[in-house]
Amino acid sequence: METYERYLSLSRSNIAARFVHAFFFAVASAVCARIAFHLWYTPVPITLQVMGVILSGLVLGSRWGAISQLQYLFLGLCGFPVFAGGTSGPAAFIGPSGGYLIGFVLGAYLCGLVFERLSGKTSFAAWISGGIGIIGIYVIGASWLALWMGTAASKGFAGGLQGAWQLGIVPFIGIDMLKAVAASTIFRGCRSAFNEIEPMRHL
Repeated sequence: METYERYLSLSRSNIAARFVHAFFFAVASAVCARIAFHLWYTPVPITLQVMGVILSGLVLGSRWGAISQLQYLFLGLCGFPVFAGGTSGPAAFIGPSGGYLIGFVLGAYLCGLVFERLSGKTSFAAWISGGIGIIGIYVIGASWLALWMGTAASKGFAGGLQGAWQLGIVPFIGIDMLKAVAASTIFRGCRSAFNEIEPMRHL
């Protein structure tokens, strides 16, 4: 009985610690969102959020990386100015870049999942994992942008697909790949600092 209670206590302690770690990356994503600017021809801003998303997946793994981004979205939904340009609230989710916010959850999950499957031992594995995470962000983000643009032009989802590709993906591919490189470099360079987190990746 004592052994079981001790195990339960340790499990609760580990989960509590993981929530704290996840919240740290939620805050990191908020900080990354403060660095934002718009290209003149696209409604989707360029930010450092993608780098924060990738790092959360690499460090925390699939499940907790996604949870960290859910925490981030919850902060914004509650009114904290954590989204690009200091925005917040439900309105941010129905704007042209709202799909990318939801895509951060999938992106962190896919990045962590692929990194786990690749055993997470090399910088190349981290970069590939980040690239897969970015694809996940694009799928949801560009899909919502296509619907948003198609509705605005009365052309429907199919009518907005080309515009979403041209304005929501093409301008960002190169810079987002650089963010994946930067995130993988940071992760590998600071790996010793993440030793405390890594044993809890699968909780």
